[in-house]
Amino acid sequence: MRILITGAAGGVGTLLRPRLAREGRVLRLLDVTPVEPGPGEEAVTADITDQDAMVKAMDGVDAVLHLGGHSTEHPWDDILQVNINGTYVVLEAARRAGVRHVVLASSNHAVGFHPRTGEAPDYLFPRPDTFYGVSKVTNEALGSLYHDRYGLAVTCLRIGSCFERPRDTRMLSSWLSPDDCARLVEASIAAEGYHVVWGVSANTRRWWSLEEGRAIGFEPQDDSEVFAAELIAQYGEPDPGTPPHSLLGGSFCGPQLDVDNLTRER
Repeated sequence: MRILITGAAGGVGTLLRPRLAREGRVLRLLDVTPVEPGPGEEAVTADITDQDAMVKAMDGVDAVLHLGGHSTEHPWDDILQVNINGTYVVLEAARRAGVRHVVLASSNHAVGFHPRTGEAPDYLFPRPDTFYGVSKVTNEALGSLYHDRYGLAVTCLRIGSCFERPRDTRMLSSWLSPDDCARLVEASIAAEGYHVVWGVSANTRRWWSLEEGRAIGFEPQDDSEVFAAELIAQYGEPDPGTPPHSLLGGSFCGPQLDVDNLTRER
């Protein structure tokens, strides 16, 4: 089995490489930044917006894990070209190459302006908090189109916070451990149909549903609560009525990411 990973040099891609390695499997690592391949890996230096390069990169591929693109807020033109057009190019290249399974990295920021109220369902209606969040909504829609029109099996992962360990008290709710992330990807590359799944571990303080993840065979094993005492001693007990704990998008909902501020930064 050959899996193409776009954005392989990024944070999540770097965490997943050793965790997705299997005997009889090849990981094809694609990024605009050159990646040094290890055993069982191939490296491709290419831009996800380059249709010819992406079609070539799909040769012999069984599944695609699309992590490429900007991972934080950027001006609209950058988001439009890299995150939105780049995802279209990836899906179209997969279609042309006959690839059956595509996993798209979506985000909690696709629904960031929803208030925190209980356990949010997987298919929560879009309320993006940024241009970045809009790109994830669009990517989910593109995935739906390519499933319905062309028959691709597409799973969109609304990833929370994927790091080796949670970095603050908000991440006690949103954390997706790297091991659980790999488990989720394994379930996703085998799933048929179209799915929107929360990318979150089995955290005691979890805000988001695990129903759709479990429906495709994802069973998270980790819980951020083992880090709770240390983080609460450092940051204090989180107040669910105040930012960044009151809205699903956290600090991405704040005024520092207003378009005028982005323009001034440029």
